[in-house]
Amino acid sequence: MKLNGNRICQFKKIAFLLLATGISYSTVYAQRMGGAASKPVDPVVEQIVNEAKNNSELELLAFELLDVVGPRLVGTPQMTHANEWALKTFQRWGISAKNQQFGEWHGWERGISHIDMTYPRQKTLAGTQLAWSPTTKGKAIEAEVIALPDIKDSVSFRAWLPKVKGKYVMVSMPQLTGRPDANWKEYGTPESYAKMQRLRDSLGAVWNERIKATGLAPNSIPSVLEDAGAVGVLSSYWSGEFGANKIFGARTHKAPSLDISLEDYGILYRLAEKGYAPKIKVETSSKHLGNVPSFNTIAEIKGSQFPDEYVILSAHLDSWEGGSGATDNGTGTIAMMEVARVLKKVLPNPKRTILVGLWGSEEQGLNGSRSFVLDNPEVIEKTQAVFNLDNGTGRVANINGSGFVHAYDFMGRWLEAVPSEITKDIKTQFPGSPGGGGSDHASFVAAGVPGFMLSSLSWGYFSNTWHTNLDTYDKIVFDDLMSNVILTAILTYKASEEPGLVNREKRVLPTDASGKPGTWPAIRQPRRTGVGY
Repeated sequence: MKLNGNRICQFKKIAFLLLATGISYSTVYAQRMGGAASKPVDPVVEQIVNEAKNNSELELLAFELLDVVGPRLVGTPQMTHANEWALKTFQRWGISAKNQQFGEWHGWERGISHIDMTYPRQKTLAGTQLAWSPTTKGKAIEAEVIALPDIKDSVSFRAWLPKVKGKYVMVSMPQLTGRPDANWKEYGTPESYAKMQRLRDSLGAVWNERIKATGLAPNSIPSVLEDAGAVGVLSSYWSGEFGANKIFGARTHKAPSLDISLEDYGILYRLAEKGYAPKIKVETSSKHLGNVPSFNTIAEIKGSQFPDEYVILSAHLDSWEGGSGATDNGTGTIAMMEVARVLKKVLPNPKRTILVGLWGSEEQGLNGSRSFVLDNPEVIEKTQAVFNLDNGTGRVANINGSGFVHAYDFMGRWLEAVPSEITKDIKTQFPGSPGGGGSDHASFVAAGVPGFMLSSLSWGYFSNTWHTNLDTYDKIVFDDLMSNVILTAILTYKASEEPGLVNREKRVLPTDASGKPGTWPAIRQPRRTGVGY
């Protein structure tokens, strides 16, 4: 934890006062900073550290959630399985839990898919259905592959549309290179790297003009193509790293939508552009299941002194479908579950009730946590703090005060109880600013509840695993997760034992670019029903 000028001034005042008593400033400073003359160890903190390190269940939880349950797209059987698994796991630890319905979503089951190039040669392609994609109903559909044309305007596009009938259509820009920029920087000459960047920028500009000429928004093109008779839509959304593609949801309702790896998409595109008329054969067995209920899993360790006041551990249980949702947000989920396990063993009767909220449908707009805020006003009124984990496998590196004036005071006290080896590299920003909606803590901050994102080190999160096909078990760094468990468990312990509820005063936000006064984020309505995105 970094110290600001105010904290340093406080230490100077303490040092001046203690000179008269014969107690050295260095001793007090060392105690505050966890130095050689360290402060007395809180026995509960010591037990938390020992339990988290010596009896960790993180690897077991990761295996069961990611390898057995798998990805957890809202509306899928795997999401239901995840809710049921979490419930049974909490119950195994003696923690009360329930699945609380907040809405429903269009149900979809992935099934298997086969994508093969059959002409001009045979090759099995690396690719997958997008979430909620229509199905071929188990039939293998073979057809030619074509690309969006280089057209002059929307009139030309409409004139070209009849040509898509009975064909698969590629709608993504082909990549100039499949090598990440870091690879170019390491091995390429400065001249070749600069040349690649110029060519890539030029290609991007040309492709953007091609899309613009259709007269349609990019997300509208797939449905127009299927209405014109296309048998499928092919895309490739490269993440910028070797082998990683972003995998989101389908924009079609009749024709299958498939993401193809950069490498194989490039093959198809080059063949089509050079007149070889490539063909692929696609077979999928996904199922549409009608509307299915959507749940949050809520676990509870009942408070002994203030049972109607709360500390909330927050993580979203749902994921996208590209990989197994390991770092977004399997890591946050299993870490918060492990915190609950540790606290149940070490602190079975906390002063305040500790809730664990494993939210559903975060990926479609924080729907689970926003619903919880609206559906449980009595909890929101008396929530001490919310701690949220949601951005990868790394150890916590940043904590923002979310715009609460007194966050420095109470978070500072709680953080000082955490061993220095956990906090020594954590940067803090107080009072900070309220988040606009990037993760579930924002749902609570909008309601005036002190909610804190425990922001993690990247480990290449946004380019490697965030919403990609590579977001899998093998990307987890368990040592960092264990550090996060210790940090969060101690923060939760200290927040639950605080004498009273903390001050929720909000800061005055700075003016925006136009000179208008800043405003606190408003509570937003969740989507309680949905199809696709």
